[in-house]
Amino acid sequence: MKVSFRCNQEIVLLQKIIPLKITLFNSELTATINSFGAELISLKNQSNREFIWEGNPEYWGKHSPILFPIVGSLKNDSYQFNTTTYHLPRHGFAREMNFEIIEKTEDKAVFSLKQSANTLEKYPFNFELQISYTLINSVLKIGFKVTNNNNVTMPFSIGAHPAFSLANDFENYELVFEKSENLIVSKLENDLISNTTYTLPIENNSLPLSYSLFENDALIFKTIESKSVSIAENNIPFLRVSYKDFSSLGIWTKNQAPFICIEPWLGYADTLENNGILEDKEGIQILGVNQTFETNYLIEII
Repeated sequence: MKVSFRCNQEIVLLQKIIPLKITLFNSELTATINSFGAELISLKNQSNREFIWEGNPEYWGKHSPILFPIVGSLKNDSYQFNTTTYHLPRHGFAREMNFEIIEKTEDKAVFSLKQSANTLEKYPFNFELQISYTLINSVLKIGFKVTNNNNVTMPFSIGAHPAFSLANDFENYELVFEKSENLIVSKLENDLISNTTYTLPIENNSLPLSYSLFENDALIFKTIESKSVSIAENNIPFLRVSYKDFSSLGIWTKNQAPFICIEPWLGYADTLENNGILEDKEGIQILGVNQTFETNYLIEII
């Protein structure tokens, strides 16, 4: 018993220091997650087709980062809480931290990140962020769980940033939205949400992909009726992202890059008029004392 306990302690300690890659599988899919950032780095079907972007730094060195405790950029990369100024990089810090693996089975893994001296300098809250990955037939379910371990309310945003690999010419693909709607895009100005919007009409619920769509960076929909988006190749859908609890969505790629990101968000970048107070930030979530927030989104291979 003593040896087992010591070994378990050593494993936990190693998890906190050294990133580990965890592989899940069922009869239809295989998923690999890196404990660094609790980031999904691979999703394959039985035919060994890879659906997640490889992370080639020539274009973008990430695969599917977790955005927490903010989504997007802050004005001057800073905010105020209780009259103190704090600094946070774009999309927060979770994607650059090693998570602890707290549960692992064949088809499920749960990763946990808690506050540390490092995070408290940037975000003065005691929290636990759990990211879970569960394979269910042809679906990968990604769960977010945020716990507020403070005696004050905790403002936060959270979002997903999965990049999906496109093997053929970019123009061969289209996005198919759940509903027929005119998409209202909020334009970015110096990485912040401007007052300028434009309508992106879609025909038969479909948006053909072209790099010209992203000349001004991401397509940001502060509100969207559709709660799922599919990727179709030559008019044949092969992957669907569903995000029933998420109010906002980002779509993004880089020029000539062979991937497309479909990003469910709860929150987005600061607006140009933002006053810098975290609780007043547009789109921010407010979590009550000792309360827990849970949601999820799905990646389905069609």
